[in-house]
Amino acid sequence: MDPNAVIEVFRRNVTEHYFDLKGRVGRQEFWYFVLACFVLFIGAWIVDRVIGIGLLSPVLGLALLLPMTGMGARRLQDIGRNGSLVWVWAIISAVAQVFGLLMALAGPYGALGALYFLFTFGWLLGLVSLASLAISIVLIYFWVQPGAAGANEYGPDPNAAAAAPKAA
Repeated sequence: MDPNAVIEVFRRNVTEHYFDLKGRVGRQEFWYFVLACFVLFIGAWIVDRVIGIGLLSPVLGLALLLPMTGMGARRLQDIGRNGSLVWVWAIISAVAQVFGLLMALAGPYGALGALYFLFTFGWLLGLVSLASLAISIVLIYFWVQPGAAGANEYGPDPNAAAAAPKAA
């Protein structure tokens, strides 16, 4: 695995395909992007803990929500499935990120509000978390599947385009 390739895949998908839902993406490119996002989230989490604010992780999550959604949808389209299942995951993720952002902005008095929320609507948060877990397991199962060989209704095979010899 080439770290420069991971960085290039991340840069290209964030700058050129920020919210691109058309086409297909291969497994290698998809998992390189996921690895780069994971490293960024770990770094943001560490910075949040060192500074003690907790604001960077939710902001990064909201900033990368659309590229992750687009990438996940294009990966589903590579195996021949509709990418709309990613929207359920994206909405749940957005709610979680906004809740985390509000908690970070609320400061020390926000903890009392969070406790009140958890005691009154905690069961709903538990159901949303359970739904998020189930959707994530289904999506991961689909994302690890090999892509459909050849062109499908979503576009040409991204692996065939990468394997084709370059014209001089």
